[in-house]
Amino acid sequence: MSEQMSIDPNKVPRHVAIIMDGNGRWAKAKGLPRTHGHAEGVETVKKITTEATRLGIKYLTLYTFSTENWNRPAAEIEALMGLILDHLEEEIFMKNDVRFRVIGQREKLPERVQQRLRETEERTRGNRKMTMIVALSYSARWELTEAARQIAREVKEGTLDMADITEETVSRHLATNFMPDPDLLIRTGGEKRISNYLLWQSAYSEFYFSDTFWPDFNEECLRRAVADYQHRQRRYGKTGEQIEAEQN
Repeated sequence: MSEQMSIDPNKVPRHVAIIMDGNGRWAKAKGLPRTHGHAEGVETVKKITTEATRLGIKYLTLYTFSTENWNRPAAEIEALMGLILDHLEEEIFMKNDVRFRVIGQREKLPERVQQRLRETEERTRGNRKMTMIVALSYSARWELTEAARQIAREVKEGTLDMADITEETVSRHLATNFMPDPDLLIRTGGEKRISNYLLWQSAYSEFYFSDTFWPDFNEECLRRAVADYQHRQRRYGKTGEQIEAEQN
């Protein structure tokens, strides 16, 4: 039986987050410039977005550019920004009824990129089948630091009592406050770490690590990850027996 046939449509993860790793190594292995790997990676984004929509995934969050990536060579950063401008095609969103959103320090991005992001967010605002989120100039430590600052400001201003701060308070102040936490977090490229990505939100996520470089991560790879997820038992601190009793 194929992986596609083995997927239970009633148990598809609502939110899938992906660390798209391996573009540069893919290009190096083929004797190509790193920028060529990033361009191929954009094509993979289009395929995975379409397949995620078809599977019934409601939120797809892609780690596109971290705050640490600003330390890369200037020419590579410029090429990455150019790819965002050249390949942020509304057709892929409109054809699949996908809403586009951005999280991260967008003020650090070139103004022309910021403008393109705003335009795409606005034009896809009415799409409902899936929301695709790109994490640009993003890091979880930045996000948590900003949340702490906002909460501290509200306490100082008297609009929030310190005794009322809960986990939900923190979640409301995160950049991801409009969506549920990831059910499944996928990392491609063979590395087994989460690299400052959605640290708070992934506390109970299921992790799936693939050796496949992102440019080669295709629809079948995504289905394989979802099929693997469906064989996990999500216990949230409970015993397996408790979960089985709740399901029966």
